[in-house]
Amino acid sequence: MIRPVLAVLRTKKRNSAIARPMGDSSLALGTSVHKALGGGSVADVLLWRKWRGGAVMLVSATTMWYLFEVAGYNFLTFVANVLLLLIVILFLWAKSASLLNRPLPPIPNMEISERTIGIVADELQIWLNCVLSIAHDITIGRNLKVFLKVALSLWFVSFIGSLFNFLTLVYIGVILILSVPLVYEKYQPHIDEKLSVAHRVFQEQCRKLDETVLSKLPLPSNKEKKMQ
Repeated sequence: MIRPVLAVLRTKKRNSAIARPMGDSSLALGTSVHKALGGGSVADVLLWRKWRGGAVMLVSATTMWYLFEVAGYNFLTFVANVLLLLIVILFLWAKSASLLNRPLPPIPNMEISERTIGIVADELQIWLNCVLSIAHDITIGRNLKVFLKVALSLWFVSFIGSLFNFLTLVYIGVILILSVPLVYEKYQPHIDEKLSVAHRVFQEQCRKLDETVLSKLPLPSNKEKKMQ
């Protein structure tokens, strides 16, 4: 069940890579980046086409980081106090509105539709299947290349985590997602050219590593795998 899903994902990635090679100057700069980000309101915010949304996101993230990282506020206490203040304001507003014949607070009907839950569940299933497939390749299939990739990725995450705490990492992530897409959209041909060169060099180094080290390591044969 897992491998057919991964096969479909890999086929889509290969087709998209063939259809849109790196450094293709014939692509419209704004269109390609905008579509890659989903082409909706989120893409407009990340590319600062809706600058108010980007500004609100940046100011909110900066405020939260300052309150909890610099000023030293406790997150749970802060959230509880804000919710308490909000509830008191809405309660007094509703009471005064009934006494003075004023409109009630404009609170929308907040609910999650079944369609949204289904979409989230489908996406979560795909990601979980990918993780389980990688774990299967490492533990049962004894795939050394996958093991090294996962080990290096986890080591890199651990190294970054030792330099910053979680809240600072989240704030840096917000800054990056609000700046990197905009810069890439503006300088896409030059960045694609540099990335293409770096990708070729990386592939060459991986090939040399595979030929000199990985290919010489003893791996279990197909008969051993079947017996296991």
